[in-house]
Amino acid sequence: MTPAFIVFEGGEGSGKSTAAAALADALRSRGQEVLLTREPGGTPAGELVRTLLHEPLSPWAEAFAFLAARAQLVAEVIRPALDRGAVVVCDRFSASTFAYQGYARGLDLGTLRIANNAATLGLEPTLTIFLDIGPEVGLRRKLGEAEAIRTGLETLEFHRKVRAGYEALMSEAPPGSWVKIDATLPLGDVAEAVVRAVAM
Repeated sequence: MTPAFIVFEGGEGSGKSTAAAALADALRSRGQEVLLTREPGGTPAGELVRTLLHEPLSPWAEAFAFLAARAQLVAEVIRPALDRGAVVVCDRFSASTFAYQGYARGLDLGTLRIANNAATLGLEPTLTIFLDIGPEVGLRRKLGEAEAIRTGLETLEFHRKVRAGYEALMSEAPPGSWVKIDATLPLGDVAEAVVRAVAM
């Protein structure tokens, strides 16, 4: 049984977008309806928020911008797709907020969880795929990328905190709800590992 709501998480340069697209293609080849989307974005409102996130914002303003985009994506795209029986593959979701704005920015995790729960109406991924890469390597991969939002342009120390945040979130998650994959592997090997993880 394919998990219904699959989310890719990881630091900058971990290859989430590429791996998510590869998984979506693999699932479609099996005859499944797949919706591939991303955060922030995936809706007209969400794409506008993505533009806003290139600007310098206070930590809570940044968090609420991400949550606004997520609330719209859940209501307009993700929930309707799940309700009709599609598999949803999403590049980032709630764990990104906890890793980036909570662990790295230092915002209170309890308050973030309450706000995020309101934005998602309690929706949780069936499976979270954590593509793990050292920030030193990931940031080199992203060097010079014009599309990066401000969180992607932060210091190495910030991104080390993000990675530690993901590790903490994974350690606290229910068994079987997260899978960790080495994102330094060749792209083909990462894609194969992702497909195997979903088929487990």
